[in-house]
Amino acid sequence: MTINRRQFVQGATAASALATIPSAAISADSIKLGSVLDTSGIFEIYGKPMEKAHRLAIDEINAGGGLLGRKVEMIPYDTQSNMALYTQYARRLTRRDKVDVVHGGILSASREAIRPTLRKAKTLYFYNTTYEGGVCDRNVFCVGTTPAQQSAILVPEAIERWGKKIYVLAADYNYGQITTNWIKHYAKNAGGNVIQADFFPLNVSDFGSTIAKIQKAKPDMIVAVLVGAAHLSFYRQWSAAGMKKKIPIASTTMSSGNDHRVLTASEGNGVLVCQSYSDKADIPSTKAFLAAWQKKFGNTNDIHEIAASSYDGLHLWAQGVKKAGSLDRMKVIEALESGVSFTGPTGKVTIDGKTHHVTHDMHLIEIQNQQLTILKSIGQIPPSDTQRVCDLEKNPNDTKQYEIKI
Repeated sequence: MTINRRQFVQGATAASALATIPSAAISADSIKLGSVLDTSGIFEIYGKPMEKAHRLAIDEINAGGGLLGRKVEMIPYDTQSNMALYTQYARRLTRRDKVDVVHGGILSASREAIRPTLRKAKTLYFYNTTYEGGVCDRNVFCVGTTPAQQSAILVPEAIERWGKKIYVLAADYNYGQITTNWIKHYAKNAGGNVIQADFFPLNVSDFGSTIAKIQKAKPDMIVAVLVGAAHLSFYRQWSAAGMKKKIPIASTTMSSGNDHRVLTASEGNGVLVCQSYSDKADIPSTKAFLAAWQKKFGNTNDIHEIAASSYDGLHLWAQGVKKAGSLDRMKVIEALESGVSFTGPTGKVTIDGKTHHVTHDMHLIEIQNQQLTILKSIGQIPPSDTQRVCDLEKNPNDTKQYEIKI
């Protein structure tokens, strides 16, 4: 991302303010959990509910007696949707705050900004966001879904419904680019093809010329891999142009940031998504999570998939600490690698020891009247994309993010 002068000044001001927070505010005998997220700026629609999920999970852990007889306390940093602040705060969490684990990062760019710092500092890291797959690093656990769990279901279903010609609109960074390659792969396997793929910087909000191009290309559908508040403008402009009833949309990201609640029903109705969380899932663990969120925060309207995954990720880490009987990083890693599971808002999630990714239940969902209506559910799908390239049992010193050849 390009950082303008205003963002730089805001970041410097925030950093100066945070520098005055005394370390003594955190109890000396507590377990310290670092949370580094965009809770303001253009990605706050993702970050604010993720931080709430951290707080809820920590409350639950502490209410159950904490971990190893100690209270868990969170040290949060707001990166203000500014990638430059991720590295700065990761260093602060490891050097000054001396946290025991870090949960955070939203964009893949933010993950890659802090992953080397946390590995070098030997600070365990959980990345809980839906992403493009391929990270292979023993110090990192990736709890969000990957294309083999999402696009592998979404794309064939969309082709069966609407036809074979796909026009992709994607965010112009590694998530959008790599996910587009997976969409091409799954489309080909299902007898379809991507006739055009256009990529957009994260601050683009004018899609008028793109809509004209799509009208000319006459695809059977759009698959949107759009990210952030600016990109929501596409759905509004598409509806205003009268195109919603002519060319349908599937998306890998719609509703991940509660986009379906930000848009009107007329703008969002009919969009097809596939994700691990829906508040309509008729399972006890989802209902219990919703009740706990309601009790703590007053309403459940801001919960989205990556908030649910953030809650799962924090509880998975806690399970690893309990099993290890220690906060020692390698002991916790080894405990997690044994196949730790947790049943929460997304159903049962289990860590795959070879890749440090997670097996998920998935739901094919249609957005109707700002609600996530489940069409069908598919149980326990492994991260088979990353399993192609990552085996941390054989190669424990691997630190790459692979762009998987398909």
